[in-house]
Amino acid sequence: MLTLVGQVERSKSGACQNPKLATWLLYINIYPFDLSQMNSKAKLLTFGIVTLALSSLTVSTVVAQAKLTNKSKLFINGIGEVRVGMTVSQAAKAARTKLAGDSPNSSCYYVKPQNEPKNLSFMVTKGRISRVDVRQNTQITTLKGAKIGDTEAQIKSLYPGQIKVTPHKYVQGGHYLTFIPKDRANQNYRVVFETDGKRITQFRSGKLPEVEFVEGCS
Repeated sequence: MLTLVGQVERSKSGACQNPKLATWLLYINIYPFDLSQMNSKAKLLTFGIVTLALSSLTVSTVVAQAKLTNKSKLFINGIGEVRVGMTVSQAAKAARTKLAGDSPNSSCYYVKPQNEPKNLSFMVTKGRISRVDVRQNTQITTLKGAKIGDTEAQIKSLYPGQIKVTPHKYVQGGHYLTFIPKDRANQNYRVVFETDGKRITQFRSGKLPEVEFVEGCS
């Protein structure tokens, strides 16, 4: 029998996350290839067909995941495939979209995707991405699912024991809810949620000290 060996992305329930790949795996499982009954040419043809099919599925999956969209997840050190520490050109390549914005001659400036996602921007300091800002975009979420419009209680529930609450500098009654990671490798990163006292109005992630700059590059 032909055996396929590889790593398949699955959900917590164990289901394959790529519908086309799942169909292929189901087809192979139902109609297995018995190589012992094939001549050399048939074996080569079979391997070739399966390899090409799975390769095309893998490539399409990688491309779909790489492009920066409203479905991209915000991490403590980036969003989608874009990471803190990248140059603007590296970030644009990772996002698969042009990043445009302020003059790169400034020591601190912002760039944003030319088209989508809207209301997403990247702070650039010393020529590299240092933080990601999300404003007025309710579609983008963190890896845990936090988003604009969530209550303060929801954020605390998503990150139990890891949220530091401080008064907002400009919004009366508002707060900064700062997620502080426990693992040593991420101690230089934060996720900061700004609130009006009840709900999240904007949030950002990135490295210290830039992620805590209240006025951004001002």
